[in-house]
Amino acid sequence: MQKFSYVLTDAEGIHARPAGELVKQAKGYKSKVMIAKDGKSVNAAKILAVMSLGAKQGQTVEFTIEGEDEVQAAAELEAFMKANL
Repeated sequence: MQKFSYVLTDAEGIHARPAGELVKQAKGYKSKVMIAKDGKSVNAAKILAVMSLGAKQGQTVEFTIEGEDEVQAAAELEAFMKANL
């Protein structure tokens, strides 16, 4: 299991466009990707679930990745978050 936290820097937080890109990224792995905020954890491969977190700028989201490609997925998702959110 791989985990990492990320503090959102995007002024809009996780809004529709980056949420869609995040979901696409998460669906590309064999591992299960979960994203959590304030104790609520959802599947990062489902756009409505990701949007339901209501993550805003300055808030911390936590990723948990579990599966056969978890190390690669964690590294790539962390890079994605830094580049997009």
